[in-house]
Amino acid sequence: MKLATWNVNSLKVRLPQVLDWLAANPVGALCLQELKLDHDKFPLEAFAELGYQACWAGQKTYNGVAVISKGEGLHVQRNLPEFDDHQQRIVAATLSSPIGDIRVISAYCPNGQAVGSDKYEYKLRWFAALREWLAGELKQYPRLAILGDYNVAPRDEDVHDPAKWEGGVLVSAPEREAFGALLDLGLTDAFLMFDQPEKSFSWWDYRQMAFRRNAGLRIDHVLVSDALKPFCTACIIDKEPRRNEQPSDHTPVVATLEFGSA
Repeated sequence: MKLATWNVNSLKVRLPQVLDWLAANPVGALCLQELKLDHDKFPLEAFAELGYQACWAGQKTYNGVAVISKGEGLHVQRNLPEFDDHQQRIVAATLSSPIGDIRVISAYCPNGQAVGSDKYEYKLRWFAALREWLAGELKQYPRLAILGDYNVAPRDEDVHDPAKWEGGVLVSAPEREAFGALLDLGLTDAFLMFDQPEKSFSWWDYRQMAFRRNAGLRIDHVLVSDALKPFCTACIIDKEPRRNEQPSDHTPVVATLEFGSA
Protein backbone atom coordinates (compact mmCIF):
# COMPACT_ATOMS: atom_id res chain seq x y z
CA MET A 1 0.00 0.00 0.00
CA LYS A 2 1.48 3.33 -1.05
CA LEU A 3 0.64 6.62 0.60
CA ALA A 4 1.56 9.80 -1.25
CA THR A 5 1.34 13.54 -0.73
CA TRP A 6 1.42 16.31 -3.31
CA ASN A 7 0.79 20.03 -3.06
CA VAL A 8 -0.62 20.59 -6.53
CA ASN A 9 -0.91 24.40 -6.34
CA SER A 10 -4.35 24.45 -8.06
CA LEU A 11 -6.10 21.20 -8.89
CA LYS A 12 -7.98 22.95 -11.70
CA VAL A 13 -4.68 23.70 -13.44
CA ARG A 14 -2.93 20.47 -12.52
CA LEU A 15 -5.78 17.92 -12.76
CA PRO A 16 -4.46 16.27 -15.97
CA GLN A 17 -1.03 15.92 -14.37
CA VAL A 18 -2.49 14.38 -11.23
CA LEU A 19 -4.58 11.91 -13.23
CA ASP A 20 -1.60 10.95 -15.38
CA TRP A 21 0.54 10.47 -12.29
CA LEU A 22 -2.09 8.29 -10.60
CA ALA A 23 -2.48 6.17 -13.71
CA ALA A 24 1.27 5.52 -13.74
CA ASN A 25 1.65 5.32 -9.95
CA PRO A 26 -1.29 3.53 -8.34
CA VAL A 27 -1.55 4.30 -4.62
CA GLY A 28 -3.75 3.39 -1.71
CA ALA A 29 -4.13 7.06 -0.91
CA LEU A 30 -2.97 10.35 -2.39
CA CYS A 31 -3.15 13.40 -0.14
CA LEU A 32 -3.47 16.66 -2.05
CA GLN A 33 -2.98 20.21 -0.84
CA GLU A 34 -3.74 23.65 -2.27
CA LEU A 35 -6.74 22.53 -4.29
CA LYS A 36 -7.77 26.18 -4.71
CA LEU A 37 -11.29 25.07 -5.63
CA ASP A 38 -14.72 25.70 -4.20
CA HIS A 39 -15.89 22.61 -2.34
CA ASP A 40 -18.59 21.88 -4.91
CA LYS A 41 -16.16 22.19 -7.82
CA PHE A 42 -14.09 19.15 -6.86
CA PRO A 43 -13.65 16.86 -9.93
CA LEU A 44 -14.81 13.65 -8.27
CA GLU A 45 -15.90 11.99 -11.52
CA ALA A 46 -12.41 12.33 -13.01
CA PHE A 47 -10.94 10.35 -10.12
CA ALA A 48 -13.80 7.84 -10.14
CA GLU A 49 -12.95 6.98 -13.74
CA LEU A 50 -9.56 5.77 -12.46
CA GLY A 51 -11.18 3.75 -9.70
CA TYR A 52 -10.62 6.20 -6.87
CA GLN A 53 -12.88 7.71 -4.25
CA ALA A 54 -12.27 10.99 -2.48
CA CYS A 55 -13.01 13.13 0.52
CA TRP A 56 -12.02 16.76 0.49
CA ALA A 57 -12.38 20.23 1.95
CA GLY A 58 -12.43 22.86 -0.77
CA GLN A 59 -11.86 26.60 -0.64
CA LYS A 60 -11.97 29.06 -3.49
CA THR A 61 -8.65 30.65 -4.50
CA TYR A 62 -6.69 29.40 -1.48
CA ASN A 63 -5.98 26.28 0.55
CA GLY A 64 -8.08 23.11 0.17
CA VAL A 65 -7.09 19.51 0.88
CA ALA A 66 -8.16 16.04 -0.24
CA VAL A 67 -7.59 12.34 0.35
CA ILE A 68 -7.92 10.36 -2.89
CA SER A 69 -8.19 6.66 -2.07
CA LYS A 70 -8.88 3.28 -3.58
CA GLY A 71 -11.20 2.36 -0.73
CA GLU A 72 -13.95 4.40 0.85
CA GLY A 73 -12.82 6.95 3.41
CA LEU A 74 -14.82 6.69 6.63
CA HIS A 75 -15.19 8.91 9.71
CA VAL A 76 -14.22 11.97 7.70
CA GLN A 77 -13.00 15.01 9.66
CA ARG A 78 -12.54 18.43 8.10
CA ASN A 79 -10.38 20.98 9.89
CA LEU A 80 -9.26 21.06 13.51
CA PRO A 81 -12.40 20.77 15.65
CA GLU A 82 -11.15 22.97 18.51
CA PHE A 83 -9.50 25.64 16.35
CA ASP A 84 -11.81 28.31 14.97
CA ASP A 85 -10.54 28.79 11.43
CA HIS A 86 -12.20 29.33 8.05
CA GLN A 87 -9.14 28.11 6.16
CA GLN A 88 -9.48 24.58 4.78
CA ARG A 89 -6.26 22.89 5.85
CA ILE A 90 -7.13 19.42 7.19
CA VAL A 91 -9.10 16.45 5.98
CA ALA A 92 -8.85 13.03 7.64
CA ALA A 93 -10.35 9.69 6.69
CA THR A 94 -10.15 6.11 7.91
CA LEU A 95 -9.13 3.54 5.29
CA SER A 96 -9.20 -0.23 5.57
CA SER A 97 -6.03 -2.31 5.22
CA PRO A 98 -4.86 -5.89 5.83
CA ILE A 99 -3.68 -4.88 9.32
CA GLY A 100 -6.82 -2.97 10.22
CA ASP A 101 -8.01 0.58 9.87
CA ILE A 102 -5.46 3.28 9.02
CA ARG A 103 -6.19 6.91 9.71
CA VAL A 104 -4.89 9.03 6.80
CA ILE A 105 -4.69 12.80 7.17
CA SER A 106 -3.94 15.38 4.49
CA ALA A 107 -2.51 18.56 5.98
CA TYR A 108 -1.72 21.93 4.46
CA CYS A 109 0.13 23.78 7.19
CA PRO A 110 0.31 27.58 7.12
CA ASN A 111 3.25 29.23 5.39
CA GLY A 112 3.82 31.95 7.95
CA GLN A 113 4.88 34.62 5.46
CA ALA A 114 7.61 36.20 7.62
CA VAL A 115 9.00 35.62 11.10
CA GLY A 116 7.21 37.89 13.55
CA SER A 117 4.22 38.59 11.31
CA ASP A 118 0.59 37.93 12.22
CA LYS A 119 0.61 35.01 9.79
CA TYR A 120 3.67 33.58 11.52
CA GLU A 121 1.95 33.74 14.91
CA TYR A 122 -1.11 32.10 13.34
CA LYS A 123 1.14 29.34 12.02
CA LEU A 124 2.54 28.57 15.47
CA ARG A 125 -0.95 28.60 17.03
CA TRP A 126 -2.19 26.33 14.25
CA PHE A 127 0.64 23.85 14.85
CA ALA A 128 -0.13 23.81 18.58
CA ALA A 129 -3.78 23.05 17.81
CA LEU A 130 -2.75 20.36 15.34
CA ARG A 131 -0.58 18.70 17.98
CA GLU A 132 -3.40 18.72 20.52
CA TRP A 133 -5.84 17.20 18.03
CA LEU A 134 -3.33 14.60 16.83
CA ALA A 135 -2.75 13.41 20.38
CA GLY A 136 -6.41 12.39 20.54
CA GLU A 137 -6.40 10.95 17.02
CA LEU A 138 -3.45 8.71 17.87
CA LYS A 139 -5.27 7.31 20.88
CA GLN A 140 -8.31 6.52 18.77
CA TYR A 141 -6.38 5.45 15.66
CA PRO A 142 -2.94 4.05 16.58
CA ARG A 143 -2.27 3.24 12.91
CA LEU A 144 -2.04 6.78 11.57
CA ALA A 145 -0.23 8.67 8.82
CA ILE A 146 -0.35 12.42 8.39
CA LEU A 147 0.93 13.60 5.03
CA GLY A 148 1.21 17.02 3.55
CA ASP A 149 2.92 20.31 2.99
CA TYR A 150 4.18 21.26 6.44
CA ASN A 151 5.94 24.44 5.32
CA VAL A 152 8.80 23.47 7.62
CA ALA A 153 12.25 22.24 6.64
CA PRO A 154 13.13 20.32 9.81
CA ARG A 155 16.94 20.19 9.40
CA ASP A 156 19.64 22.23 7.73
CA GLU A 157 20.12 19.26 5.39
CA ASP A 158 16.61 19.95 4.11
CA VAL A 159 17.64 23.39 2.85
CA HIS A 160 19.74 24.05 -0.26
CA ASP A 161 21.52 27.00 1.35
CA PRO A 162 21.15 26.94 5.15
CA ALA A 163 23.17 30.11 5.67
CA LYS A 164 20.94 32.06 3.27
CA TRP A 165 17.76 30.83 4.94
CA GLU A 166 18.96 30.92 8.56
CA GLY A 167 16.36 32.34 10.91
CA GLY A 168 13.81 32.85 8.16
CA VAL A 169 10.32 31.52 7.76
CA LEU A 170 10.11 27.73 7.11
CA VAL A 171 13.37 27.12 9.00
CA SER A 172 13.12 29.26 12.15
CA ALA A 173 13.67 27.59 15.51
CA PRO A 174 10.03 27.94 16.71
CA GLU A 175 8.74 26.33 13.51
CA ARG A 176 11.20 23.46 13.77
CA GLU A 177 10.27 23.02 17.42
CA ALA A 178 6.58 22.90 16.47
CA PHE A 179 7.35 20.20 13.90
CA GLY A 180 9.43 18.31 16.44
CA ALA A 181 6.54 18.44 18.90
CA LEU A 182 4.49 16.44 16.42
CA LEU A 183 7.19 13.80 16.26
CA ASP A 184 7.25 13.66 20.05
CA LEU A 185 3.68 12.33 19.93
CA GLY A 186 5.06 9.10 18.46
CA LEU A 187 5.36 10.00 14.79
CA THR A 188 8.33 9.38 12.50
CA ASP A 189 9.44 11.22 9.37
CA ALA A 190 9.29 8.27 6.96
CA PHE A 191 11.77 9.82 4.53
CA LEU A 192 14.50 9.79 7.18
CA MET A 193 14.02 6.10 7.92
CA PHE A 194 16.02 5.27 4.80
CA ASP A 195 19.28 6.27 3.15
CA GLN A 196 18.54 9.16 0.81
CA PRO A 197 20.51 11.16 -1.74
CA GLU A 198 22.03 14.36 -0.47
CA LYS A 199 20.14 17.55 -1.28
CA SER A 200 16.76 15.83 -1.54
CA PHE A 201 14.04 18.44 -1.80
CA SER A 202 10.29 18.50 -2.49
CA TRP A 203 9.75 22.19 -3.32
CA TRP A 204 11.55 24.58 -5.66
CA ASP A 205 10.64 28.21 -6.33
CA TYR A 206 9.46 28.99 -9.85
CA ARG A 207 11.98 31.84 -10.02
CA GLN A 208 15.70 31.93 -10.80
CA MET A 209 15.72 28.44 -12.34
CA ALA A 210 15.57 27.00 -8.84
CA PHE A 211 14.59 23.50 -9.96
CA ARG A 212 17.33 23.34 -12.55
CA ARG A 213 19.83 24.40 -9.88
CA ASN A 214 18.22 22.11 -7.28
CA ALA A 215 17.83 25.13 -5.01
CA GLY A 216 14.96 23.68 -3.03
CA LEU A 217 13.60 22.76 0.38
CA ARG A 218 12.20 19.53 1.82
CA ILE A 219 8.95 20.75 3.32
CA ASP A 220 6.53 17.96 2.25
CA HIS A 221 6.53 15.07 4.68
CA VAL A 222 4.97 11.69 5.44
CA LEU A 223 4.75 11.10 9.18
CA VAL A 224 3.83 7.60 10.35
CA SER A 225 2.82 6.48 13.81
CA ASP A 226 4.78 3.99 15.88
CA ALA A 227 2.19 1.32 15.00
CA LEU A 228 2.71 1.89 11.25
CA LYS A 229 6.47 2.42 11.31
CA PRO A 230 7.40 -1.32 11.20
CA PHE A 231 5.45 -1.69 7.95
CA CYS A 232 7.10 1.22 6.15
CA THR A 233 9.66 -0.17 3.71
CA ALA A 234 10.47 2.85 1.53
CA CYS A 235 9.90 6.57 1.14
CA ILE A 236 10.94 8.55 -1.92
CA ILE A 237 10.60 11.98 -3.50
CA ASP A 238 9.34 11.65 -7.07
CA LYS A 239 10.88 14.60 -8.91
CA GLU A 240 9.45 13.73 -12.33
CA PRO A 241 6.23 15.77 -12.05
CA ARG A 242 8.29 18.87 -11.34
CA ARG A 243 9.66 18.51 -14.90
CA ASN A 244 6.17 18.81 -16.40
CA GLU A 245 5.12 21.79 -18.43
CA GLN A 246 3.38 24.20 -16.03
CA PRO A 247 4.20 22.06 -12.98
CA SER A 248 3.34 22.61 -9.37
CA ASP A 249 6.26 24.03 -7.43
CA HIS A 250 6.02 20.91 -5.23
CA THR A 251 6.49 17.27 -6.20
CA PRO A 252 5.08 14.04 -4.71
CA VAL A 253 6.51 12.23 -1.70
CA VAL A 254 5.58 8.54 -1.60
CA ALA A 255 5.83 6.04 1.28
CA THR A 256 5.41 2.30 0.83
CA LEU A 257 3.78 0.08 3.46
CA GLU A 258 4.30 -3.67 3.19
CA PHE A 259 1.91 -5.70 5.29
CA GLY A 260 3.10 -9.19 4.50
CA SER A 261 6.63 -8.95 5.91
CA ALA A 262 6.18 -7.54 9.38
